[in-house]
Amino acid sequence: MVDSALKQMANDTHWGELDYILIDLPPGTGDVHLTLVQNIPLTGVIVVSTPQPVALADARKAVGMFNMDGIAAPILGFVENMSYFAPEDMPDKKYHIFGKDGTKDLAEELKIPLIAQIPLVTSVREAGDVGRPAVLQNGTPQSEAFMDLVKTIEDKVNELAE
Repeated sequence: MVDSALKQMANDTHWGELDYILIDLPPGTGDVHLTLVQNIPLTGVIVVSTPQPVALADARKAVGMFNMDGIAAPILGFVENMSYFAPEDMPDKKYHIFGKDGTKDLAEELKIPLIAQIPLVTSVREAGDVGRPAVLQNGTPQSEAFMDLVKTIEDKVNELAE
């Protein structure tokens, strides 16, 4: 069902001229990933993981799949989501609930850049619940992390285009 929806979205939608399109996939590898690479030309891939070992195993599999012959999609980098928890009343205090630097360590091992570490903060969830992107929470650590991520992705895509 997901494969059919992805194909329909790719083939039956008039996109016009796009600067970027980001497609969020489930963790790991599977039919939807293969459908994507077979139906949509990819400029690059961003692998998102949390820092815990079980999530890193899926991230490692995703890197392996996107590096396979016949797919070979450039991996722009890793993003570590839920990198740490920062309480609203103590924003400088970081709790590494899911482990510390797991994605950073995997990125170093695989020689793929770590392009962002996104904090787990209540305001990101609250912003999502009301349809207001967290990146618009100007001056907060989460908005800065998202803005840095956007700039890094833009730079990496431009590098590939040269």
